[in-house]
This record gives sequence, C-alpha cells and structure tokens, in this order.
Amino acid sequence: MYSIQDKNKARQRRHERIRNKVIGTAECPRLNVFRSNANIHAQIIDDEKGATLVSCSSVELKLANGGNVEAARTVGTKLAERAKEKGIENVCFDRGGYLYHGRVQALAEAAREAGLKF
Repeated sequence: MYSIQDKNKARQRRHERIRNKVIGTAECPRLNVFRSNANIHAQIIDDEKGATLVSCSSVELKLANGGNVEAARTVGTKLAERAKEKGIENVCFDRGGYLYHGRVQALAEAAREAGLKF
C-alpha cells in the first residue's frame, strides 16, 4: 500500500511534468487547481510576472462542505466571474497533477459555463 505522503510526492512529480508544458502568460494565464480532502482552491496565475491575478476557494466562500463536487462547481463559477471582472477570458488549465475527474472536472466545467475559454 502507498502512504499518503508517497501519493502526494507522485502527484507533485506529475505536476512538475505538467508545468514544463503549461505556462501562463499575460494573454493566457494559467488556471491552477489544488484540492485537499476538505476543500478546493483555484487561482489564475501570470507566470511571467509571478503574480496571482484572481483566486477563489471553498474556505473563502465559507461553504458548509468544501470537499464535494457541488463546492467545486461553486468555486469554478465564482472564479470565472472574478476573472471576467478583471478582463480575463482565455486561460490554460493546470490540473495540478490530479486526474481530470470528479471535483477537478466539475470546477473546470463550471468555469467554462461561466465564460472562461480553455
């Protein structure tokens, strides 16, 4: 059996491989996702400046259960609304080494439905 630490190290290695290909620019910043057992966080990052442009999380929104698919949808929608306010329409998606499934997929689809293009 793998320990949680081994699984996280494997995820971090996968994320490094993804980050070698997915780079956020001013024209097309990177939408990064981080999920824990209890919460989900997303941020839009300009890697050239090293700056976070927009962020949102289930902690910040004070959701009752931040670790489920419905919370991920809420975070994705809110993130897209904030990005639109800042004039961001196009992003490149960085799944953070997680499978594109479940909460990560729900967040991405909600952001697309709210107007982000990726």
